[in-house]
Amino acid sequence: MFESLTEKFNNVFRSLSGRGRITEANISDAMRDVRKALLEADVNYQVVKSFCKDVTAAALGAEVIKSLHPGQVMVKIVSDELTKLMGPVDTRIYFVSPDPTIIMLAGLQGCGKTTTAAKLAKYLVAKGKKPLMVADDLQRPAAIDQLKVLGEQLGIDVYSEDSKDAVKVARHAVKHAKSGAHDVIILDTAGRLHIDEDMMSEIASVAKAVTPHQIYLVCDSMTGQDAVNSAKQFNERLELDGVILTKLDGDARGGAALSVKAVTGKPIKFIGVGEKLDTIEEFHPDRMASRILGMGDVVTLVEKAQEHFDAEEAAKLQKKMAKGSFGFDDFLKQMQTVKKMGGMKDMLKMMPGMGSQLKDIDLDGAEIGQMEAIVHSMTLSERRNPDLIDSSRRRRIAAGAGSQPHDVSSLVKTFMRSRDMMKALSGGSFGGLKALFSGGLNMGSLSQMMSAGKKIKQRSKRKRIVKRRGKIKRR
Repeated sequence: MFESLTEKFNNVFRSLSGRGRITEANISDAMRDVRKALLEADVNYQVVKSFCKDVTAAALGAEVIKSLHPGQVMVKIVSDELTKLMGPVDTRIYFVSPDPTIIMLAGLQGCGKTTTAAKLAKYLVAKGKKPLMVADDLQRPAAIDQLKVLGEQLGIDVYSEDSKDAVKVARHAVKHAKSGAHDVIILDTAGRLHIDEDMMSEIASVAKAVTPHQIYLVCDSMTGQDAVNSAKQFNERLELDGVILTKLDGDARGGAALSVKAVTGKPIKFIGVGEKLDTIEEFHPDRMASRILGMGDVVTLVEKAQEHFDAEEAAKLQKKMAKGSFGFDDFLKQMQTVKKMGGMKDMLKMMPGMGSQLKDIDLDGAEIGQMEAIVHSMTLSERRNPDLIDSSRRRRIAAGAGSQPHDVSSLVKTFMRSRDMMKALSGGSFGGLKALFSGGLNMGSLSQMMSAGKKIKQRSKRKRIVKRRGKIKRR
């Protein structure tokens, strides 16, 4: 997420290292680079201009802070200004009484509205609501079938009709929701270009017919300023209540996330960070600013850990680590849980400074299905002591798992590397895993985790160099 923008920001901050104090001259140099980085990230020009002006004013007013390094001062200032730019926090969905609360989703074609409707429905179920998803996208082939399939996967009701009248379907859906005791309606509308007058008139008619209590614009974050320009037009026609940004797990340059609130004045409510139906997060500007600046997102990490991990299991795992009895069965169980959180690498990226340390490390390893097959093909002693697995055992394990010997070798290496990282997280004086599951992480523990990650990366790099030299020597 925003790797390119993060790297450019960090280069700016590093350029200030060694400076004795913040001056107008070095602020001007730094802001030139910041401006360039934001424009390359496809942030709206007026937003960039205003942002750089505010950062400069704040930085020049911070000369009195003599105890901090100029780079640290700039990180704090830029973080605060990014938070202001994307904020304030407004993740509430305003429910009405009597039911149902009607939420309408609008947006361009291909922005991910249907999947977002399902994600939002799943999110609401977790909040104790009984949503009804309405298939009101009558333009895209198979849109109704897609929503029905998603509804079946989630066990959530879907209302649809064999009709071409979007207004009629929406009205009938509201009546159906009332009779079925649904307290929230999620209206999935057809994707449309903001310059298509007929389609814009249709969605305005739907909104007038059912008077939705919340209208959210779904924006593809990878489209940058295009998403922001369309958001402005949709807001003029529909009076939006918020924005949902999708595909932030892709190669998003940041333009939409940094521009849409400033241009439309509407809060970003949620972000989509993956393809799975549970990969929707409430939007917190301060956390996003922290991610963009490479400082991680510990709060979200702790929330995810507490949601997916069991505290008692974590305590047992930590004891096994201390005794040195952590084996493949434990590894497989943890990988399955970590996968639910997005993967080990994504999880560790949320720790301050860890993102740049994990560039060359593959902590996620092979697919879970293949991993299970390989582990189940091992003997009990091999699972407990992977050092026993030599070339002949690799061939036997591979044959039993229907894979290749090099797949077994890859899994063993991944296990060893992950075990090293997990030892770092669970051992020592900071008790990383235990603290993580209880929400008790502190900056001291994080510092030691970052150090552990750096050592693992250095060790991995040394191994690659030695291996490369060995190949050259054999030649």
